[in-house]
Amino acid sequence: MIFRINELDLVMALSSVIDLIDENVTDHHKRVAYIAFQIAKEMGLSDREQRELILAGALHDIGALSLQERIDLTRFEKSYDYIHAEISYLFLKKFQPFYKVADIVRYHHTYYVDLIKDSNLRQQVTILSQILHLADRIEILINRSEQNILNQVKAITEKINENKGNMFHPEVVEVFQILAKKEYFWFDLISPFIERILSNHIRSTVVMLDLNGLLELGKLFSQIIDFRIRFTSTHSSGVAATAEMLACLAGCTEEKCKMMRIAGYFHDLGKLAVPIEVLEKPGKLTEDEYNLVKQHVYYTKRVLEHMKDIEEIVHWASSHHERLDGKGYPFHYVAKELTLGCRIMAVADVFTAITEDRPYRKGMDKEKALSILDDMASKSMIDPHVVYLLHSYFDEVNLARIEAQAQAELEYEEFMNQLGYTGV
Repeated sequence: MIFRINELDLVMALSSVIDLIDENVTDHHKRVAYIAFQIAKEMGLSDREQRELILAGALHDIGALSLQERIDLTRFEKSYDYIHAEISYLFLKKFQPFYKVADIVRYHHTYYVDLIKDSNLRQQVTILSQILHLADRIEILINRSEQNILNQVKAITEKINENKGNMFHPEVVEVFQILAKKEYFWFDLISPFIERILSNHIRSTVVMLDLNGLLELGKLFSQIIDFRIRFTSTHSSGVAATAEMLACLAGCTEEKCKMMRIAGYFHDLGKLAVPIEVLEKPGKLTEDEYNLVKQHVYYTKRVLEHMKDIEEIVHWASSHHERLDGKGYPFHYVAKELTLGCRIMAVADVFTAITEDRPYRKGMDKEKALSILDDMASKSMIDPHVVYLLHSYFDEVNLARIEAQAQAELEYEEFMNQLGYTGV
């Protein structure tokens, strides 16, 4: 089975995921992509390099996992170690279609003056990273509350010019100064149609993924979600393994079983829109907090729905809080609208949540977990036939969950070790 995914749709989905963390920097990545592209075009760089800069611009802050770091990124001066650039690099290099972009992103906060001083660094950092660095800093200088962008051009260009030869590559600054004189550049930059403008400038490329390739993409998404908070660093892997095994026990084909695993990786994507303090709260949520949590499934759906070849997987992933009686959220599907994949995903999510350990409680044992699932099934919240499978194969399913989460834990520790953190 081969999935055909438009590269720009995929990149814009990931860019939108990053924006969920903080609405104050919405479209930052798309704007950076546009600036970098225009500079590269003005410099006469190749179509391939222009395309790589659009991708790098759209993905450059994928490693900024916390809201605080997203806020820090809006500071013009380099006031701390840009660890997010290294995290972004480690994420992107895991997925083959983004491998070349990873190095551009890794060095996008490298000062030009540091390249002059360090010949080894100079060999690693290409002009593309220097373009991305400048594009990123130009964008954060824009005052979003100022309605007329042209009123800001003089101040922005002066600030950039002040740092020419220190923060920024002189040649790249000179090209930007040429662009800055063209009104269309600024109008495009703040346009609500920025995504469409980008799509008009990049040749449509289709990424061909088999099931294993799609699994790797799913893991990338899940790690972006789960690595944001220490105790959730294995949750999606547990849901994915549980969903896959339940699908196999239900008689699904090998391909459908793998697709269920991918849906498990995707299912909590929208939780990036939920504040960490709400996700980490050990007690009962207030009504306001619960309403915030309800957003996450909606965003999972909206972020992924443009990738047409995986519509079925997206439907499963974004239906894990729906109920057979129509009282779930956020779409209030009724039983006839919930396919077997949706029903399995709902059970897999509950099963994983109640059996995994959390900092504030131990996972439930077999008897208690099955009691809760039975009660939910009796109230038409989840499918009784899927729950029956858990009764029949609880130990096997639970072992699959435990092993998957143990592997995810190792991957998390390895990831943190690569960043120089131990015991995190």
